[in-house]
Amino acid sequence: MRLAMTDLFKAHWTDQIHEEWINALLRENKHERDKLERVRQLMDLHVKDAKVTGYEPLVETLQLPDPRDRHVLAAAIRCGADAIVTFNLKDFPLEELTPYGIDLLHPDDFIYYQIDMAPAVCCSAIKKQRLALKNPQIQVDDFLAILQKLQLPQAVSKLKEFSDFL
Repeated sequence: MRLAMTDLFKAHWTDQIHEEWINALLRENKHERDKLERVRQLMDLHVKDAKVTGYEPLVETLQLPDPRDRHVLAAAIRCGADAIVTFNLKDFPLEELTPYGIDLLHPDDFIYYQIDMAPAVCCSAIKKQRLALKNPQIQVDDFLAILQKLQLPQAVSKLKEFSDFL
């Protein structure tokens, strides 16, 4: 989210995507719905024009291995996205995305590319995120270890080059 607020790229999502991440976190039984709804509100407030609407008629026209993912592609088409950024690469075959000029990126690749293109902007955003974690406060090495566990090894490797700025 901090990177989305830098304006290096244009982030997009839908209410349905919000519901998916909220429900996934609720299944972990570690979060309360009202707090997650507050995050949703903050996301919508702080990332300008991120909410995609009017994509619903496209959903039924699309083919993907998991029909439950068609809404993501429909929203990407509707807003003219350049890429879908997801850990779920297997359910978005390139032959289904290419006709729409949409690439598929793993979050690790996406974040790595952002850092590589604009290290100062990205390091500032990532530092703000790290410093926002206050209970307990997280040191740079521990923060990078958390990112590593989140399947972001390339991004972590790149961030290590700039650890003094994090």
